[in-house]
Amino acid sequence: MKKKLPIIISAAIAAVALIFYAYFYLQDLEAINLKNENTLTLELSTGGPVIIQMFPDMAPNHVARFKELTRSGFYDGVVFHRVIDGFMAQTGDPKGTGTGGSGQNIDAEFNDMQHLRGVLSMARAGDPNSADSQFFFMLADASHLDGQYTAWGKVVEGMEYIDLLPKGPAQANGAVPEDIRGNIVSMRVMADVDEEEDEDGDKGEGEDEEVEDDATEGDEAGAEAAEGDEGEDEAAEGDDSN
Repeated sequence: MKKKLPIIISAAIAAVALIFYAYFYLQDLEAINLKNENTLTLELSTGGPVIIQMFPDMAPNHVARFKELTRSGFYDGVVFHRVIDGFMAQTGDPKGTGTGGSGQNIDAEFNDMQHLRGVLSMARAGDPNSADSQFFFMLADASHLDGQYTAWGKVVEGMEYIDLLPKGPAQANGAVPEDIRGNIVSMRVMADVDEEEDEDGDKGEGEDEEVEDDATEGDEAGAEAAEGDEGEDEAAEGDDSN
């Protein structure tokens, strides 16, 4: 029993270590999945990707609505109709006029997030609860917007592609001429992109197996053909013997 005791202790320590590893691994995995569920990836006419971190703790209803609209493909192809150099770039209007939206307003969720460069915030009319689908990227800090517009996200990668968007003239309040407007090519929730990549990987493995199976069938067919040739050779030898 004394000889087995160190083995038992070692096994117990290994089991506890494995349990702790599995626990923290699952915790990290859950955190990554949650982060990706609240991350957007955009491709713009100026390039990409532009990665946006959303803040459901700051503006839960806005984040939920953005994910809903994004998953429906609402923002794909939508232009940046108003871009003011050194201030902001506005998009989200399917009409491209600044008067359109999805038809569903979202009540204001003003919060403590500052309107710094790279922050995303909601466009609205005079009514604080009139925000819909239009939003803007901050090109520079603008503290006078703090607490007046609902900030809900921040660019964490690809801000250079936002900076490249064509600007509108100051005398037109940043309205971008239609023939030079930039646009959102695609806008996706990162968690959906990861899931599609996993599915594509599974399909790829299946295709490889099919190719291998086809190759095997080809080898078998080749073997049968070879046997047939041997049979012909034997028949030819039989003819010679006649």
